[in-house]
Amino acid sequence: MASRLGQFCINVTSLENSIRFYTEVMGLVVKQHIEIPEAKEVILGAAEGSDSTIQLAQQHARTTPIDHGDALWKLYVYADDCQKTYDAAIAFGCKSKMEPQVLTEWHCTVAFVYDPDGYAVEIVGPLK
Repeated sequence: MASRLGQFCINVTSLENSIRFYTEVMGLVVKQHIEIPEAKEVILGAAEGSDSTIQLAQQHARTTPIDHGDALWKLYVYADDCQKTYDAAIAFGCKSKMEPQVLTEWHCTVAFVYDPDGYAVEIVGPLK
């Protein structure tokens, strides 16, 4: 029996704002909108070349900030240009955790920002 990982779902406080962040800043595209009795949801992924997806869910009954706990450490977003994506996130109003740095041992450039709900997003790009 073969298996593969599907997607993961994170709670967000404003679905519209999170969609804007992940599409306009991170470059993902909306794949599907879902409305269930307890939440509005959207699935986002790459326009092409990857079947990885993320599901954002805004629960109708949620009236308090999201409790992140310590289970989810970070999300990875692979970008063609780490610096440009990082700059777009800062211009969007996101807080920086780490400016772009070259990691020669990993053969990439990485930066960290916090998305609109405070999730750590590691932006990974090629060496420049």
